[in-house]
Amino acid sequence: MPQITIGAAAKAAGVAIDTVRYYEREGLLSRAQRSASGYRLFGKADVERLRFIRQAKALGFTLEDITELLRLQDGGGARAQVRDRARARIQDLDRKIRELTAIRDALAALERQCHGRGTVAGCPIIEGVQAVSLSSPKEP
Repeated sequence: MPQITIGAAAKAAGVAIDTVRYYEREGLLSRAQRSASGYRLFGKADVERLRFIRQAKALGFTLEDITELLRLQDGGGARAQVRDRARARIQDLDRKIRELTAIRDALAALERQCHGRGTVAGCPIIEGVQAVSLSSPKEP
């Protein structure tokens, strides 16, 4: 693949141009070479790295995790370290699933209490939302 512009690299990787710039600023992607006219130029390895980042994000990895995975990949890190990152992400996803299931169950219970007729006054869903205490932080 010849050197391509930021727009072509973004399109090939399935990300936005601003995302490419952000990853470059954050060090996830090496600083691009510049053409004589100042355009950023990217190669096949850059596009593959962008795709890796996009797919890792889709699997729930944070940018911090991805930075570490890329560091391990670039530095020839151990598989055990990569596996540890994956295990931590799985544990985080399991926690989020438990939280979402609890929220869904609470909402489903409120929905079952509402017969759906009449005015909003006395609606068990509205009253339940006002009374419910979830384990999320309070908004300011």
